[in-house]
Amino acid sequence: MAPRPRRRRHKKSRSSMVPMVETPVPLTLSKPGPSIDALGFDSLENNVPGLPQLILQKLNMKSYEEYKLVIDGGTPVSDFGFRCPQEMFQKMEDTFRFCAYCKALPSGLSDSKVLRHCKRCRNVYYCGPECQRSDWPAHRRVCQELRLVAVDRLMEWLLVTGDFVLPSGPWSWPPNVVQGWDTWFSLRHLQLEATLDSVLGSHAMTTLWASVGRPRPDPDVLKDSLKRLLTDALSRPLTLGLGLRALGINVKKTGGSTIHVVGASHVETFLTRSGDYDELGYMFPGHLGLRIIMVGVDVAAGFSQNTSASLLEPGTVQLSGHRGLYHHFWEEQVETGQTAHPDLVVAFHPGFHASPDLMEAWGPTLLLLRDYEIPTLITVYSQQELAASLQILADLDAHISAYGANPFTSLKPEQVYSNPNKQPVYSSAYYIMFLGSCCQLGQGQLEEKVDGGL
Repeated sequence: MAPRPRRRRHKKSRSSMVPMVETPVPLTLSKPGPSIDALGFDSLENNVPGLPQLILQKLNMKSYEEYKLVIDGGTPVSDFGFRCPQEMFQKMEDTFRFCAYCKALPSGLSDSKVLRHCKRCRNVYYCGPECQRSDWPAHRRVCQELRLVAVDRLMEWLLVTGDFVLPSGPWSWPPNVVQGWDTWFSLRHLQLEATLDSVLGSHAMTTLWASVGRPRPDPDVLKDSLKRLLTDALSRPLTLGLGLRALGINVKKTGGSTIHVVGASHVETFLTRSGDYDELGYMFPGHLGLRIIMVGVDVAAGFSQNTSASLLEPGTVQLSGHRGLYHHFWEEQVETGQTAHPDLVVAFHPGFHASPDLMEAWGPTLLLLRDYEIPTLITVYSQQELAASLQILADLDAHISAYGANPFTSLKPEQVYSNPNKQPVYSSAYYIMFLGSCCQLGQGQLEEKVDGGL
C-alpha cells in the first residue's frame, strides 16, 4: 500500500550533510547523528574500566576507529588478524576475562591472584573465592542461561565461515499455518535434521572444538545450539514477514513491495549474504518482488548501495543499503523519486528510549513515519523496553495498532558484555506496530496493559 497524503509537515534537520547513495560514504568522513555502535563501546568503560582497551589489544588494534573500520569492511592500519584458530579463540575468550564481582582485569591483579571461570557456565570469571561467593546470589539466577551463551559464542563461528548453511527452499505448508517457531521447525523438520547431522559430523565442527581448548559438548547440546543460532539468523526476515502480514501489506502489487529497515547497523549488514532473506520470500509465495533497503549511520560500507526504484523480478528478494539518517534519506531519495516509497518500515532495536542523544536523532524519523502514515514495526529486547517505547510513541501521538511478544524472536540468549550477571536478553523479543497519529492509549492504559501481560 502507498503512503497516504501527509497531514503535518515534519521538521527538517538543521544538518547540511547529505549522504551519498550510489557509492559508499568514505569512512574518514564524520557521520550525522550518534552511532549506537560507538555508544555501546563507550559504555564498556563505564561498567568495567579498561575493558575497551583490553579488547582492542587482543584484536591487535590501536583505536575504536580502527575496530569500526574492520566491521565496516575496510582494511585496518595495524596488524589485525590471528596466526591460527587457536590464537583467535583464545584472544576472543580473553576479552571476557574480568572479575564479574569487583570488575578487576588481569592487569590489575596481584601475583597471588588469577582469574578463573565459573565451572558451571564456563562464562564469567572471578579473581578469587571471596568474589565468587559474594556474587553467587546474583549469578545463580543466570548461570544456566550463560552456559548456553558460552557454547553459542563458539558455535557462531560456523555461520561466519559458511560451514553451517541454513535450510532453505519453498514452504510445503500453507504460509498461514506457520505462526511461530514451533510450526516453522515442524515444517522444516526433515531438512533441518539432515542439515544438523551433517554439521555435527563435519570436519569444521571437529576443527572448531580442537581449537578452543575445552571439551566438546554432547551432540544434543551442540544441536540445540545450532537451532538457537538458526532462529537468531532468521528472526529478522521472519519478523519482517510478521509485519507484512499483520499490517495487511499487499505483496502482489506490480513492481514489487518495498521495506525500509531504519537504524540499521553492522548487525544487519556486516557479512550479510544475498540469500539470508530468502525465507521471507518463501513466506509469501507468488509475491512480485521484495525490496529491502537498510538505512543507518552504521551500515557496513561494503554493503550494496543500489537503492533505485527499478522494477523487481517476481519472486526475488533484493537487499541494499544506505549510510545516513533516515529523514535525510527520505528527503533526498524518496521524495525525489529515486527510491521507492516504503510499504513497511521496520526498526530493529532502535534504542531511542535509552539515550537523549539517540532520541534526538530518532525524533525526526518517528515524526516523519507518523505524519506520512507509513505502517511501522519496531522491535525491543525486553518488557521494560517495551513499556518505555510505548510511552514515548504515545507522547508523540502515534497510533499504536498492536504490540506483544514476537513469535519469531531469536531464541539465542545475549549476554550483557560488561555486566554478565544481568539477565540475558533475546533479539526482537517484543514488537510494536503503529500507523499514523492519534494514539488511543493513555499512560495509565499503557501501564495497565504492559503490567497485565502480553
